[in-house]
Amino acid sequence: MLRGSSGFYTYSIYEHLEEWPGFNLGETRIAFKLRKDKFHYMAIADNRQRYMPLPDDRVPPRGQPLAYPEAVLLVNPVEPDFKGEVDDKYQYSCDNKDINVHGWICTDPPVGFWHITPSAEFRTGGPQKQNLTSHVGPTTLSVFVSAHYSGEDLVPKFNAGEAWKKVFGPVFVYCNSAFDGDDPLSLWDDAKMQMSVETESWPYSFPASDDFPKSDQRGNVSGRLLVQDEYISDDYISASGAYVGLALPGDAGSWQRECKDYQFWTSADEDGYFSITAVRAGDYNLYAWVPGFIGDYRYDVVVNITPGFDIDMGDLVYEPPRNGPTLWEIGIPDRSAAEFYVPDPNPKYINKLYLDHPDRFRQYGLWERYAELYPDGDLVYTVGSSDYTKDWFFGQVTRKKDNNSYQGTTWQIKFELDNVNQNSTYILRVAIASANLSELQVRINDPSTNRPLFSSGLIGRDNSIARHGIHGLYWLFNVDVPGARLVSGDNTIFFIQPRSTSPFQGIMYDYIRFEGPSDTTSKKETSRLLEK
Repeated sequence: MLRGSSGFYTYSIYEHLEEWPGFNLGETRIAFKLRKDKFHYMAIADNRQRYMPLPDDRVPPRGQPLAYPEAVLLVNPVEPDFKGEVDDKYQYSCDNKDINVHGWICTDPPVGFWHITPSAEFRTGGPQKQNLTSHVGPTTLSVFVSAHYSGEDLVPKFNAGEAWKKVFGPVFVYCNSAFDGDDPLSLWDDAKMQMSVETESWPYSFPASDDFPKSDQRGNVSGRLLVQDEYISDDYISASGAYVGLALPGDAGSWQRECKDYQFWTSADEDGYFSITAVRAGDYNLYAWVPGFIGDYRYDVVVNITPGFDIDMGDLVYEPPRNGPTLWEIGIPDRSAAEFYVPDPNPKYINKLYLDHPDRFRQYGLWERYAELYPDGDLVYTVGSSDYTKDWFFGQVTRKKDNNSYQGTTWQIKFELDNVNQNSTYILRVAIASANLSELQVRINDPSTNRPLFSSGLIGRDNSIARHGIHGLYWLFNVDVPGARLVSGDNTIFFIQPRSTSPFQGIMYDYIRFEGPSDTTSKKETSRLLEK
């Protein structure tokens, strides 16, 4: 506690000694449960806040459990206004990059209770990893480690003989109040201002532990990231909005599964310039991914951060995967399925917060809508006439049958090729935003061949379909398509997802691109083909 500060700071130092046996750290977090008779209004973002049900409303007979225990239909809540709504803590998850301040407001007296996280350096999985925030209880969390929206890949596993230590936090538990007569909901704005104060004060100077380095014991990294794709531009392209970070040395993209050490992330400006400040001393790789482009960037040389030193990386160039011109594409490469068609929820299972809301994917039961929208056959997408915002369902889910079993689904992409080079290789690039106990099989022009052209094998344990996420762990598959498999005229690519023991198995696609052979078309011709 600091003098004159309306709240308190808390942090934890976790350690696994070399002489200890092996251990898995499945989940750990700070949790506060507030008085249910006082705290009724929850806020986690400017457009994600509301009065919340009571915990009593979730217990039968007031609440009816749905497909999993966390989701409950409110059938006879204490407050009648909540009747017919679904309550589910996963509807209030956020990306790490967006979990800065969240909490609860009591209106009488007007008091706020907030979790403020000024830095995400101790969080695992990078800026897009999703975690819980606040939910009915009233409960508010600061999650340190979690496998939510990722599965076992984000569970730290320590072997016997492996020494490890990590500082989680500090986070600030902030309490504020308003004068009688003032709007209690204004406490949210005050909490956001306090969050800015805490962020500007990072790294804190007051922690006494030697395991928490102060500002002069850290270093800074800056530079500029450019993209080179000759099929889009002859010039370098500024990596506007790129996510650039430092994490343990590894392969490109390994940061999203890294869960033992610290990570430091920032966003590049519109010209691709970035600055990562207050980095702990040590060895890192510099990683990045760029919205609008597939794949992952890694600077191959290990970056050594020395206390008190600034490193200027200069201009860095990312060359995203590319073999030839784009013949067609579906979606936007942003590691999310949000641009695809997200249906309206079943009126029996709504959360009023997400009606007419940008995060419409957070409604319960959307996976069941697929079979209702496609009762007689699976999705067929025709390049040139279909619109992915209307005609591409946000997730390739299983289909529920009349006997309450499930079956896999086969989606079709139909497209026309004027001239096929039978002796060349085409490339199908499939970027996946999330996968859960699923498999992607690709077949070309014949869905009944004994062996698919490509199979991903069993992938993913994200469970993002059930947990109202629109992304999880990112996958990128590059499939060679022999020209001999294609014909001049009409062609069909079949996406088959055969795994089908649960309603929550499936794939959320990020972006799909079909490239022609590398020696056939200039970038001007690519532009013409896309316009066509």
